[in-house]
Amino acid sequence: MIRTSRQLADGREILYYDDDRHPAPREAEDARDLPPVATRSQLRFDPLLGEWVVVAAHRQSRTFLPPADQCPLCPSRPGRPTEVPESDYQVAVFENRFPSLATDVDRDVPPAAAGNPLAELRPGFGRCEVVCFTSDHDRQFADLGPERARLVVDTWADRTAELSALDGVAQVFCFENHGEEIGVTLSHPHGQIYGYPFVPPRIEKVLASVRRHRAATGADLFGEVLAAERTGPRVVAANEHWTAFVPAAARWPYEVQLFPTRKVPDLPALTGAERDGFVAVYLDVLGRFASRFDTPMPYIAAWNQAPVGDGRDDWWLHLQLFSLRRAPGKLKYLAGSESGMGAFITDTNPEDVAEQLRAVVLP
Repeated sequence: MIRTSRQLADGREILYYDDDRHPAPREAEDARDLPPVATRSQLRFDPLLGEWVVVAAHRQSRTFLPPADQCPLCPSRPGRPTEVPESDYQVAVFENRFPSLATDVDRDVPPAAAGNPLAELRPGFGRCEVVCFTSDHDRQFADLGPERARLVVDTWADRTAELSALDGVAQVFCFENHGEEIGVTLSHPHGQIYGYPFVPPRIEKVLASVRRHRAATGADLFGEVLAAERTGPRVVAANEHWTAFVPAAARWPYEVQLFPTRKVPDLPALTGAERDGFVAVYLDVLGRFASRFDTPMPYIAAWNQAPVGDGRDDWWLHLQLFSLRRAPGKLKYLAGSESGMGAFITDTNPEDVAEQLRAVVLP
């Protein structure tokens, strides 16, 4: 893999990732006249839930579902400069123009929210990056093929290592939102990476469960769950290095978790063979998501990596892939129980979902 760093007109960094078997010069300059990025994010602490909330009101003006010929993630062309100055690219990563978190955020914030000394305030420090999987506007991740998908995996691993090394970053989160029903604002095939200054609630909760289980039994909860699922009725796809299964207590109508066979904390720790193994299983499962109904399912793909600091030795890397589509033309909305109480009520049976996904005939 070849990584080339350049700067955009407003000073943001853009990185090109190229397969070293297909190198390309990356010399194009961004000729746009852009104002500097101004990030005014804050972290506000919810004392009742014990969780941080990111307040990023400046993002209200971000680009929203432009037509394809105005896509800011497509390569630049004469008379139509975009976020990617090159006329073509393989994988491109750049700092978000409308970031929720930024390294140069305004640090001058009061200690607490007005009128509530328990609601601690902190600057919205961190980093938010956009990852463009391909220059082709009309492709999906499921269509990338093994070679390009592997380059994306290597890019995720490289960015995870780089962001983890930033002083103040506590968690690196790589993810993809796919489909308008999920809430994407740009239809070009892309994902994002967040470098959080705190450990998110899901990771904290899972770590607490893992530690309780070890204290009570001496065993690794991740390992026991994976061993049980690998021989159970909910496996969708598997190979030597990875297993994709519908979790027994799936929350979403269609949900699959992908676990490596070997316990590793994060993407950089995967070997080349394990990365290839992931690509094979992931493209298989994405193909099933795309073909289960008459139109491809919207989905979120969320990497669950170890925290940067405490908890790395306890963690087992895995990917969550889930869709809120429960039937053709029907979505699962997070209504009263889910949104109000955080108590999920699922509309599908996990064993049935696994059987349905296994039965999909891939093109």
